[in-house]
Amino acid sequence: MVFKRLIPSFLLLLWLLLGGVGGHAQSLEELRKKKESAAEEIRYTNELLGKVDQNQKATLGKLRLLSSQIDQRNQLINTMATEVSLLQGLIDDNTTVVQMLTADLEKIREEYAMMVRFAWKNRHAYDKLLFFLTADSFNQAYRRLAYVRQYADYRRRQAETIASIQAILSRKTMDLENQQQARSTVMTAQVAESRRLAEQKNRQNTIARELQQQKNDLRNKLAQQRRVEQQLEKEIQRIIEEEARKTTATGKEGLAMTPEQKLAGSDFEQNKRRIPWPVERGVITEKFGIHPHPVLTNVTVNNNGVNITTEQGTQARAVFKGEVSRVFGITGGNMAVILRHGPYLTVYSNLVDVVVKKGDAVAVRQKLGTVFTDANDGNKTILKFQIWKESQKLNPEEWLAR
Repeated sequence: MVFKRLIPSFLLLLWLLLGGVGGHAQSLEELRKKKESAAEEIRYTNELLGKVDQNQKATLGKLRLLSSQIDQRNQLINTMATEVSLLQGLIDDNTTVVQMLTADLEKIREEYAMMVRFAWKNRHAYDKLLFFLTADSFNQAYRRLAYVRQYADYRRRQAETIASIQAILSRKTMDLENQQQARSTVMTAQVAESRRLAEQKNRQNTIARELQQQKNDLRNKLAQQRRVEQQLEKEIQRIIEEEARKTTATGKEGLAMTPEQKLAGSDFEQNKRRIPWPVERGVITEKFGIHPHPVLTNVTVNNNGVNITTEQGTQARAVFKGEVSRVFGITGGNMAVILRHGPYLTVYSNLVDVVVKKGDAVAVRQKLGTVFTDANDGNKTILKFQIWKESQKLNPEEWLAR
């Protein structure tokens, strides 16, 4: 009867240990890795901000870095909130387990105490012998002997069950205390990050107000950025047109490719979300696509790739094996390198001291050139990076490893 009462608790405990809690533990580990990654990005962005802050002038580069850090901190706070919620779920689960095990332990202890008292009252050998001798038949005497043995075995198993439940209860109580402490720690950190976020938003607003006084300069820079993008697009379209002319005779469409280039394109596609960054360390400060200008009202920016802010002296590197299709200068935009990976093109612009030439075969992470640092604009060091599939623009963030 006692074991029947204990079955619900053991089934629940088994589910929590093998299913529920196991899944929670895996999710917690993933959240903590995500939290560490966000915290590392925030630390690195702080380093970059510290370097541009040497120039007290408000710049668009500084504003973009700060905006990127605000996004990172929001992500960190959201991850912390998810972790708190998950820990609360674990606490609720373990509280239920502790309560059920405590109730079961109390019941089995009561029953075991009754058995011990009964055994004490009937402890004399004469009582046991009389129990057997008063049987009406040999079969009844045998059944009474079997009963006595089963009763003794039942008492032993009851004692073992009590010890097992006590051990499990002790572990679950310790788990509960650890989870409550972890939840409290995360909540404290979350409050601190929220305070830092508010401070950063105030600073962001201050820089934005200062930049409002530089509207004409910002419009000129935006126009220059658009001219750079147009020159890049023309070069990419030129590559596509040249390769298309090679395939006209065969009636095929798209870029002409050798078997090796087809294999390179297939490999590139299979490594989506896993290709390395075009710089060793960096922060995306302008995303892909159309988005509002951070200062100019009713003005949009159309970025064919992403802008990655990095440190002075950083080397741009190939994100995948391929062939150099173009190396050319851009008016007001320094040098650009275009690599081909089958039907895919990767574009690296705003470079100086380029070390590759057209026709070179390059390996993954091979150096291409140095990212330009603008000493007249707060030492801004930005690599402009794009990915194309023939004439289709792709979002690099969907391809780069995180």
